[in-house]
Amino acid sequence: MTRIAAISGSLRKDSLNSALLRACAGASPDGVEVVTGSIRGVPLYDGDLEASEGLPEAVVTLKALVAEADGLLIVTPEYNNSLPGVLKNAIDWMSRGGDMKAVFGDKPVAVIGASPGGFGTVLAQTAWLPVIKALGASPWTGGRLMVSRANTLFDAEGNLIDEKTRTEIKGFMAGFAAFAGRERGK
Repeated sequence: MTRIAAISGSLRKDSLNSALLRACAGASPDGVEVVTGSIRGVPLYDGDLEASEGLPEAVVTLKALVAEADGLLIVTPEYNNSLPGVLKNAIDWMSRGGDMKAVFGDKPVAVIGASPGGFGTVLAQTAWLPVIKALGASPWTGGRLMVSRANTLFDAEGNLIDEKTRTEIKGFMAGFAAFAGRERGK
């Protein structure tokens, strides 16, 4: 069984990226388990807080989820032509504690995203690459998934209603799962 940790970079209840994450989980191939983590409850990084109280529980939970997974799927919004601060903040927290290599070292990582705009999340996905490299993770470059005009592809409940996108997601998830499995010797 290949286990993929998946994190949406949006806190919004009706987030298109959270809907995309759910669609990916539902489209994962046999033998692949997608486990969702949440950035909700992760405070802004504060070195004084870390020194006095250690890592917040929300961070400890996310770190364990990622450390135990064979791969990490980051589902990123694009804010002002770059990555979202709340997700970057959560990753920054997760890199703390002296065990960054155990959490991220050589971890297969894929970045996808959904946007109501016409360019998907191409700039946000590109902005994540130096962060992934700094973490010592292994970015998957075998496929890209930038869901444009996502507000027309999901219904009011956040269910994917577009068959073309569903097919693209299935192919993407199969490719990333195979990469993560190979990288982890599965």
